[in-house]
Amino acid sequence: MSARRTELLEFAVLGLLHESPMHGYELRKRLNAALGAFRALSYGTLYPCLRALLEKGWITEATGPDAPGTGTAGSKRARIVYELTAEGKERFQELAKAAGPTAWEDDTFDVRFAFFARTEAEVRLRILEGRRSRLEERLANIRATAAKSRERLDAYTAELQRHGLDSTEREVRWLTELISAERNLPQRGASAGTTTTGTPPDTPQE
Repeated sequence: MSARRTELLEFAVLGLLHESPMHGYELRKRLNAALGAFRALSYGTLYPCLRALLEKGWITEATGPDAPGTGTAGSKRARIVYELTAEGKERFQELAKAAGPTAWEDDTFDVRFAFFARTEAEVRLRILEGRRSRLEERLANIRATAAKSRERLDAYTAELQRHGLDSTEREVRWLTELISAERNLPQRGASAGTTTTGTPPDTPQE
């Protein structure tokens, strides 16, 4: 796993544990279901990450309620529960404040957006604007390519190109609505965890 993806996974795990303590199975389930970048996440990737976070003192582990075992009928095994430490909360806030170009790339934006409720308003706006600019550049490239190759494309390739254009245009409109909503929020000394987030527009449907 690349250093960038490792940091993104750390951010996601710390963010989920910021909500409540969880055991490994629940963490993996939440990562698979809610965060697109980790839909194929395996325990072989998750547990090394958890061990690294334990070693850094950003999380702790404790034995939670017994869970049904996978061995003989009626057997039970202890379930390890992971919880954020004070240092882990500080690390999460440090990562949440980062708003460089990597925050609005395809493989990171969804994860960052999932934790916007704990992200400062100024950072949210910077990420949204960065993502929109990146997609507007992509739109310009798609349109330029389409104009040059329209006559050479077969019907299916042309349709795929049109689908990509439509999807990108929808996301740009969605981001524009979010940016407008963010700019209209009351400015009340926003800090992560207490920021007024309002109700964002609906996510564009494919």
